[in-house]
Amino acid sequence: MSIRARLLSTIAGQLGNPHGTLGKGVAFMLNRSNHRAIAGAVEATGVTAGATVADIGFGGGAGLSLLLERVGANGSVHGFEISPDMLSRARSRFAGEIGTGRLQLAEGPMTGLPLADNALDAAITVNTMYFVPNLDAACTELVRIVRTGGSLVVGIGDPDAMAKMPFTAYGFTLRPVAEVIAALERAGCTVDHQQLANPPIPHHLLVARPA
Repeated sequence: MSIRARLLSTIAGQLGNPHGTLGKGVAFMLNRSNHRAIAGAVEATGVTAGATVADIGFGGGAGLSLLLERVGANGSVHGFEISPDMLSRARSRFAGEIGTGRLQLAEGPMTGLPLADNALDAAITVNTMYFVPNLDAACTELVRIVRTGGSLVVGIGDPDAMAKMPFTAYGFTLRPVAEVIAALERAGCTVDHQQLANPPIPHHLLVARPA
């Protein structure tokens, strides 16, 4: 493997599972570059104060902050991550919110989340679907934890734009937007397809509502 290929593979691996010293920089970058997309996903949930919500694959933690603000003092937020380093970082950053019970963090893959059926009013997952081997299993699990009539917002970068980024050739699965919508529909949702122009690339928000 060439030096360039090793570098791109390292970048791709960090984006899927930030860790170590490099992961700290990746976390900062994720919060900055994904902020508009994450904020759009939070807004698209439509949740109000007092709701119970989750960010699945929260990475740098920007979504946790936005959801905590959105649901207020009487709401609750769950955060799930596969990266132990990102979990440790979030536990330190949000120690106060964890102490009051407003925020609960746990390690959990998207196909096996430690929550009861219908536990949430809403959930978001942004820029995570590229790393899921089994799309149907992931969508089924995400829908399972959101109550009927609630909202699940899946954010993905435009696959054509993503394909132009050299690191996505290493470990990313860039699925057509229609394929992700179809998987959400098979899991029992209606789906509203929204688009954001440049956060920093064209982004798709799939607002799924379990029927």
